[in-house]
Amino acid sequence: MASGRDPYEVLGVGRDAGDAEIRRAYRRLARQFHPDRNKGDAAAEARFKEVQAAYDAIGTAEAREAQRRKAFTGFGGPGGFGGMPGGMGQFEDLIGQMFGQRAGPGRVPPRQQRARPAPRGGDVNVHLDLTLAQATEGGTFPFTVRRLRLTSSGGVETKAASLRMTLDPGAAHGTAKRLRGQGHEHPEGTTGDAIVTLRIDPGEDRRWEEGRLVQSVQVPYSTLMLGGKVEVTLPDGRAGRLTVPEGSLVGDRRRMPGQGYAKGDLDLEFELAEHASLDEAQAEALARLRDLGL
Repeated sequence: MASGRDPYEVLGVGRDAGDAEIRRAYRRLARQFHPDRNKGDAAAEARFKEVQAAYDAIGTAEAREAQRRKAFTGFGGPGGFGGMPGGMGQFEDLIGQMFGQRAGPGRVPPRQQRARPAPRGGDVNVHLDLTLAQATEGGTFPFTVRRLRLTSSGGVETKAASLRMTLDPGAAHGTAKRLRGQGHEHPEGTTGDAIVTLRIDPGEDRRWEEGRLVQSVQVPYSTLMLGGKVEVTLPDGRAGRLTVPEGSLVGDRRRMPGQGYAKGDLDLEFELAEHASLDEAQAEALARLRDLGL
């Protein structure tokens, strides 16, 4: 994650949490910090992006397994630098490989090494964040990368660079593009690449699952039990009516073909409607239902 925080910590779930628990935590936090509910609040917007990135990292079993492998192999094993055989010494070796340090104590002299390809600078990974409307329309979008550059004195400094990327209309969420030569420089070899991953904000009460939009729809308890219709706002802003079958449960879904992003399908997932307050008639009706065991 760009923030460097543990995605489990960001979402407030344990490492043994499953899909459903993680999804519930994500939905609660996404609603809380969504920019539509926090106009002009930069801190809330940053928190929302952090929550989205955390869900992208651990939202599915496959993603969690990849996260575990990444954590284990990131620096030679668990525990960061301390978990590496040789501790900081091995970390220095990695830096040496990245920037072409010559053989020193404990290193094999060059004549004893096998022939290696020309060294290359590391790649830079960056996200391009767009709204649904922007991604639907496509175009050329600016973004910033921070990469290592060589100085005239032979040192290394981090510099920000403004780049642009062109996307076709309806580009898929999670699409990655490689921009050659836009990564870290190497003092004795070629420059690495910038790998840009498209991250599309699905909008309030929506999320991505396997490239398809899933939208939460609040349904009154009576409508879940008896069936009926509820109003929904589609991703393109149009209003629609959804039929709720009799005997529906929280978590049930209805699919609307062609109503999602880029004319894809939209899954509507039922959740129990929240009521901040009740009028007198509603309170009396609920009291009667409670007395009847409902």
